[in-house]
Amino acid sequence: MAKDVVIHHHMFVPKHVLMNEDEVQHLLSRFNISKKQMPAISPKDPAVKELNVKMGDVIKITRNSPTQGKSEFYRVVRE
Repeated sequence: MAKDVVIHHHMFVPKHVLMNEDEVQHLLSRFNISKKQMPAISPKDPAVKELNVKMGDVIKITRNSPTQGKSEFYRVVRE
């Protein structure tokens, strides 16, 4: 019998966090962009499935970096 894999516990899956609306507005004004200009992530992506996302939500992805320590990336949920 196969074990259930918890994707968020895998060492190669970076941390994915659903941002609240205040955080999103601050991000958009900080970079002077709109959600349409942001890279996309699918709601079917295994790393975001458990976050109960909806279209237009913004996900903050924190990756470990050998040169910077931690790097943050942002994706908007869309098909």
